Amino acid sequence: MTVQMDTEAGNKAIKDNSLPTIMKSALEGLKPEAVYFGAADGLRTGFFVFDLKDPSDIPSVAEPFFQGLGAKVSFTPVMSFEDVQAGLQRA
Repeated sequence: MTVQMDTEAGNKAIKDNSLPTIMKSALEGLKPEAVYFGAADGLRTGFFVFDLKDPSDIPSVAEPFFQGLGAKVSFTPVMSFEDVQAGLQRA
């Protein structure tokens, strides 16, 4: 999942110290394998690698970033090598 924060909302969250709270809350629910932060397209961006067990979890995963940071959230499904092998055997 990629989370690109609105600059104004991100600035506000940094100044009022709500950014760590938003991130901590989101990370506790996701239990990500990895999280990286940087800049992409000129925006503060977080890259989250986690197991989305059910597509119906998308609203609960994305909503804290929408509401707290005015973020643009995108999901990119990926597979492990074992997942690819299993999928190819079914193909």
